[in-house]
Amino acid sequence: MSSVAPQKAVAAPDARHAVDILEAAFGRLYEFMMLLACLLLLVIVGSITLDVLLRNVEITGLPRGFPASNDISEYALYFCTLLGAPWLLRAGQHIRVDIVLRAIPSKLAYGCEWLSDVMALAGCVVLAWMGVVMTFKSYASDAIQIKSIVIPEWWVMTPIPVVFALLAIEFTFRMRRLAHGPKEPRSDAVSAA
Repeated sequence: MSSVAPQKAVAAPDARHAVDILEAAFGRLYEFMMLLACLLLLVIVGSITLDVLLRNVEITGLPRGFPASNDISEYALYFCTLLGAPWLLRAGQHIRVDIVLRAIPSKLAYGCEWLSDVMALAGCVVLAWMGVVMTFKSYASDAIQIKSIVIPEWWVMTPIPVVFALLAIEFTFRMRRLAHGPKEPRSDAVSAA
């Protein structure tokens, strides 16, 4: 009997350490995704600048304006939102209304934190699944988006299930941190400092 207890004691820290390593790896992935989102913001600025320049300065051999600028900006803004979401959630910089959590008792606010994380996790899982279904339907139907840039619709839909799956994973990490932290509302993203 005494030999079993030390094995359990050793197994728990190893499992916790493995989850810490996994959480850190996802954190690096989120940072890379945020970097891509920032680069896409530069692409938006560049395409709009090019459009304005070409509309106002006649350059021989180049068209007047850059018609794809609107589509590039639209798609890039969409991808920026998706790419940045997991990092923003992890950093506690997502939209959060916590005025009620600050007004109610800490234990009740802690329970509300759990409730909101569980509901958000469930929502992300449903959206990830629906994203998979819709992406495959779009792929199967050969749907295309026709604008100044013509692309298959599934290209635009593919990031949705991936990002919502990552958000679901981050919500599980958030719940783990909540479980191991103080029994009070989070202080990572307060509306009033």
